[in-house]
Amino acid sequence: MFAVEVREAMMIAHSLPDPFFGTAQNKHGATFVVDVAFFADALNEQNVVVDIGRAGDALKTILKPLSYQDLDDVPEFKGILTTTEFLSRHIFDAMCAAIARGDLGPGADRLTKLRVTLGETHLARAWFEGPVAENGTGNAASA
Repeated sequence: MFAVEVREAMMIAHSLPDPFFGTAQNKHGATFVVDVAFFADALNEQNVVVDIGRAGDALKTILKPLSYQDLDDVPEFKGILTTTEFLSRHIFDAMCAAIARGDLGPGADRLTKLRVTLGETHLARAWFEGPVAENGTGNAASA
């Protein structure tokens, strides 16, 4: 299995209004390091997994609407606990949609799996990993 990974960062504010989260129930900020790993069983004709420049551009585009936002005010997230795990799945689904649209260029159809990792601090990170969806929703049946 071959893989290539791109990285970006985003700063957000949010609250997690559930007693489970203790002091994180209150409004707070977070700076996430976002890594997206692209996996393929074989390299394309250019001997790469995917065009790394296009992958990085796609990630920037996906993060732009979230960066410097208070996620509590984003209508799409109304009533949702925007945990690190939740955000990793959200970004995963958006990247699957970008792949389905052809944003990553020729050969991206060979991708079998993605992993989206959000590093919260040097001590904690969370990720979502799964097969690349054919329908762009992250809900593929098999890897």
